[in-house]
Amino acid sequence: MFFFIIMMAAFGLTYARLCAGLNPARVCDGLIGRRTGLLMHLTRSLSGMTISQIDEEVAKLLQLKAQIGGDEGKHVFVLKTPKGTRDYNPKQMAIREKVFNTIISCFKRHGAETIDTPVFELKETLTGKYGEDSKLIYDLKDQGGELLSLRYDLTVPFARYLAMNKITNIKRYHIAKVYRRDNPAMTRGRYREFYQCDFDIAGQYDAMIPDAECLRIVHEIMSELELGDFRIKVNDRRILDGMFAACGVPDDKFRTICSSVDKLDKMPWEEVKNEIVKEKGLPEEVADQIGEYVRMQAGGMELAEQLLQDPKLSKSKAAVAGLTDIKLLFSYLQLFKVTDKVVFDLSLARGLDYYTGVIYEAILTQAGVAPPPTPQDANGSAGDDGPVSVGSVAGGGRYDGLVGMFDPKGRKVPCVGVSIGIERIFSIMEQKAEVSAEKVRTTETQVLVASAQKNLLEERLKLTSELWDAGIKAEVLYKKNPKLLSQLQHCEESGIPLVAILGEQELRDGVVKLRNVASREEMDVSRAELVEEIRKRTSQS
Repeated sequence: MFFFIIMMAAFGLTYARLCAGLNPARVCDGLIGRRTGLLMHLTRSLSGMTISQIDEEVAKLLQLKAQIGGDEGKHVFVLKTPKGTRDYNPKQMAIREKVFNTIISCFKRHGAETIDTPVFELKETLTGKYGEDSKLIYDLKDQGGELLSLRYDLTVPFARYLAMNKITNIKRYHIAKVYRRDNPAMTRGRYREFYQCDFDIAGQYDAMIPDAECLRIVHEIMSELELGDFRIKVNDRRILDGMFAACGVPDDKFRTICSSVDKLDKMPWEEVKNEIVKEKGLPEEVADQIGEYVRMQAGGMELAEQLLQDPKLSKSKAAVAGLTDIKLLFSYLQLFKVTDKVVFDLSLARGLDYYTGVIYEAILTQAGVAPPPTPQDANGSAGDDGPVSVGSVAGGGRYDGLVGMFDPKGRKVPCVGVSIGIERIFSIMEQKAEVSAEKVRTTETQVLVASAQKNLLEERLKLTSELWDAGIKAEVLYKKNPKLLSQLQHCEESGIPLVAILGEQELRDGVVKLRNVASREEMDVSRAELVEEIRKRTSQS
């Protein structure tokens, strides 16, 4: 009590009325600056009071404090996740795990092995690799002499890993979180902390064979996840560079103009043109020439052949090399049977600085807005303006020079890869689960060990242990004598398909009553055959 009043006086708090029973004039004097005098007066006042009187004064002060509403200036702790991040409940995690399993299964089907790298890198490792997006890198406070940043993607750390370990060929996948100081759009799956799922092929191989396999992987994943109609746009950085040169763009503005063109999936051409002219200083006639190319109807091999005859592009060695590789790529895609979803699109730019060749991006399209392209459309015939895009869900390309940036001798390791936009996919899958009547299971429990009578806890635990030893996913309720109805309700709520019921009669006969929760059918199974019967029934469900 004594120290409480001293603290109020020391900080000048206006609680004079709280001290009515402790000589208010002296307390008020202390509140305006005479803290030393207050200390002496309070000591004398308290020394003349009995314990019961002090207790009474304490009670009065506590009551007044409660009426006032607590300490002034007390920090209110807000329970929330940081901007651009979120928690995931068990249902959401079950959906995520299903998506991850589908993607990992595809990566492994194509012979990939996995690695891991630190969540933060030296700042100099990441600097200068992302063009205008470099401003989105999270820098960390200096913690002992190293300037560090959170990784922006998984590609640059992979290139650093190859150079540091002198690896010249590898087919790897990597699934991990990355961080960007972007403006989050949570409903569209855009976060500041999010997962990337990368597949990359590093090594010196014949042209376009690894590139075609990456596109095949995107096609497989998109098809298996059943997200809806999609298209995979393809272009080549060399074609873009040749196009910019032919249109009169200065060499030192290629990358910044590329970043503007990359916004065509989010902005109409007039807005992009306005940025190119007013913000980046290109003459309007140059911008108009770029517009003629990037607004050309997306196609396939025929479009590449048409552009090879273009008077401007045919004079660019880079553009000719890129167009020739696009033709070769489509010939391999035809063998892989994925040209129904792949289109050659000159508006695709992808703003990252490290791309050197083929680039691609998978776009989800709204169901019912427009029909999917026919194989003829995919190979270059003219058609409608295409379906309305609802967002990119995968992207990648070739980056032959990135590893050389880290190698002391500048030795290059050609690389091509794809990154799956997993958060956008999660958002779509969660929305589908919300509108679907299908229940999402959050556990993989195969059987609940239950009892029909009291005093059978030991027997339930023994059987549960036997099932665990056999590799069966089993549960038991943490009560000595649970009601059978409660145990069955737990199975229905959790989606557990089977119940192994023990009773005194079953114990005498050496059997277990196995119940199908959905159909409510029951049958007696011997203890020796129980494991096999559970495996048989759950493998069919």
